[in-house]
Amino acid sequence: MNEIVFSVHLEKLPEGYYLATSHDLPGLVAQGRTINETLEIARDVAKKLIESYLQHEGKLPAKIKNKVIKSIDIPLAVGVS
Repeated sequence: MNEIVFSVHLEKLPEGYYLATSHDLPGLVAQGRTINETLEIARDVAKKLIESYLQHEGKLPAKIKNKVIKSIDIPLAVGVS
């Protein structure tokens, strides 16, 4: 199984929800109550979008890459009281 790697922009909305979008994968929009929930929803939406691109257009957008992640730096937020 190949992994598709692309960038996701995550922002906190004034209402307290999180919104995920992507310049790499047009059409990706996901909203959730937590960062984890939003990224989970974004992953599901991305999978459906990628399957649709492949089925209807036969190719992925140019910024999308098939590759195996060897390492990545991810900011990790930890709540402390």
